[in-house]
Amino acid sequence: MDLPQLLESITPQICESLKRAVELGKWPDGRALTAEQKALCMQAIIAYDQHKPAEQRTGYVPPKTTACSPPPDEQPLKWKN
Repeated sequence: MDLPQLLESITPQICESLKRAVELGKWPDGRALTAEQKALCMQAIIAYDQHKPAEQRTGYVPPKTTACSPPPDEQPLKWKN
């Protein structure tokens, strides 16, 4: 089985299991993930999420919209020496 076929066979349940393994650093049976396994799991999760809208992807951080953010039409001051 090649990589594209493997990624196509990932189900939502498998993806959640991979996410949980990365979060905890171990497989459901208690064995620790190696650094290589963790990296491969993260790559599979990212590849699986590619078909989702950006807001639903793993690791999505919405744009900052707080009162501290200047409105887009304001320009910061430039001090001269």
